[in-house]
Amino acid sequence: MDWVVFGVSAAVVLVGALGVVTSRNPVHAALSLVGTLFGIAILFVAQRADFLAVVQVIVYAGAIVVLFLFVIMLLGVDQAENLEVDPLVGQRPAAVGLGLAGLACLLLPIAFGKWEWLSGQPSVVGPAHTGTDPNVTRLARALFARYLLPFEATSVLLVIAVIGAVVLARRPLGSERLDETVREEP
Repeated sequence: MDWVVFGVSAAVVLVGALGVVTSRNPVHAALSLVGTLFGIAILFVAQRADFLAVVQVIVYAGAIVVLFLFVIMLLGVDQAENLEVDPLVGQRPAAVGLGLAGLACLLLPIAFGKWEWLSGQPSVVGPAHTGTDPNVTRLARALFARYLLPFEATSVLLVIAVIGAVVLARRPLGSERLDETVREEP
């Protein structure tokens, strides 16, 4: 039964990921991302990582993707764009170079026999669960006590990024459009 669950959820993850990459419509791509995230949550449940599965569904599939959909629909970016025009010269070669560098970072340690960090072997610092506190309690204590400032700073930066994207991509109102056309005529 474990193999069946793994096979089905892995297929859902792969089909969703291909949908994200190949969809022309950004709303369809975001919905494919939801499918991918649900498939990953099922894989977490199969590994008995229930907390991570719940976080995956609530935070990522529930909040982040809904935020993506809200911004997509608010900005109306589902209109066709001309892909032949490259607004940032050199962006595509730089993306290919960074992709190859990332692939090299994954494959070179395997080629030279330093693959321990990829194999899932136990951590050298010891198990996460020690004493009577469960892992969730230790995680919450670390996140909301020791790392509270970086956690909150990240949330503020995400809100600022969304507001900046909306301001930069918003269309002018009707009265502003009229003013621009009057200025351009003479």
